[in-house]
Amino acid sequence: MSISDKSILILGCFDTKGEVFSYLRDCIVARGEAVVTINTGIFGTTSAFPADFEADAVAAAAGHDITDLRRDRDRGKAIDVMGKGASRLVSQLYHEGKIKAVVGMGGGGGTYIALSAMQGIPFGVPKVCLTTLATKDLSRQIGDKDIMLIPSVVDVAGMNHILRQLVAQAAAAVCAMANVETTDNDTKTRSIAISMFGNTTACVDKCTGLLTGAGYEVLAFHATGVGGKTMESLIREGCFDAVLDITTTELADDLCGGICSAGPERLTAAVEMGIPQVVVPGCMDMVNFAHLDTVPRAFADRHLYSWAPDVTLMRTDERENAILGERLARKVSQSPVPAVVVLPLKGISQVASEGGIFHDPAADRALFHAIRTHVSGNVSVIEADTHINDPAFALLLVETLLGLMQKK
Repeated sequence: MSISDKSILILGCFDTKGEVFSYLRDCIVARGEAVVTINTGIFGTTSAFPADFEADAVAAAAGHDITDLRRDRDRGKAIDVMGKGASRLVSQLYHEGKIKAVVGMGGGGGTYIALSAMQGIPFGVPKVCLTTLATKDLSRQIGDKDIMLIPSVVDVAGMNHILRQLVAQAAAAVCAMANVETTDNDTKTRSIAISMFGNTTACVDKCTGLLTGAGYEVLAFHATGVGGKTMESLIREGCFDAVLDITTTELADDLCGGICSAGPERLTAAVEMGIPQVVVPGCMDMVNFAHLDTVPRAFADRHLYSWAPDVTLMRTDERENAILGERLARKVSQSPVPAVVVLPLKGISQVASEGGIFHDPAADRALFHAIRTHVSGNVSVIEADTHINDPAFALLLVETLLGLMQKK
């Protein structure tokens, strides 16, 4: 089915914001697009235009009865249910080949539902949300999805000259985005995902140059939590042929409550997809916090370093490194295909080399010992008597990964 045969999906609370959604629909239809509409407002609908999926269908998709939600009048529960139901409906419509883009609008509750619904479709499908919350931190709600936020400036509650202009622009944006057609071909460049941090940049840059020179496309993901989640998500969507996971620091943040945790699913996607991976315990010597005064009181006496005014690093200790090494090893050891863990014995980050602020041989030994002890299955360990940012280490990583890909 071509793009021209698909529709743009409009979703939101038609019970309270029907006038605004009617104008959005008119703007999209005026541009020659077909639309599908989903009403996520539990207290009614609108007579201004037909809703293809009413709130009862949305609630049912989440396993609930709309009459119960109306009776209970529990706003938080209703928003959660409608978000889950909308996500399932949107995912179904996408996989049936019926939609090419999604646009939503709302205040707090409407935005939460819209962003939840957009989780059901993959990278590359346009996702636009006109919202009163666009300037707030919505990273948790957006997750790893490519969602465009447009500030509504005023509340999405009744038409006025400001909102009219912004809604028209949102309509124009989603229509234009929906009709950008990309062409896949059988000779496309093979792609490799690579994880990086400021402390591993030299290694990543060298690896990228070597892999690009060998004819591969390399996509780098900053290991800030969202970066790791996004990489894992795109691996699951089949975007990569292999993974060079140099910077696994997000596991340390997950263990210690740092701000760069990518959650428990980190280091699982390549295993699930059965693609080659080379893994390095890069930057596992550090946990990330924001400004110094944000470091939890429990860590006040730990070895702290200000990487930037708004970035405070905490050196992981022997106990934490033993746990991290075991977690890394057990995750990678689930791989159904050969995988390799490479250990840079002279330092796992820029600041961990001899003389560096985080140089701690005992903590590194605990990490390396745990990895050696707990790897199993198709995983092998290579030890390199180099620092992680040594050019020789990058060459070893690339040669190892290419070797795995050739075997695959």
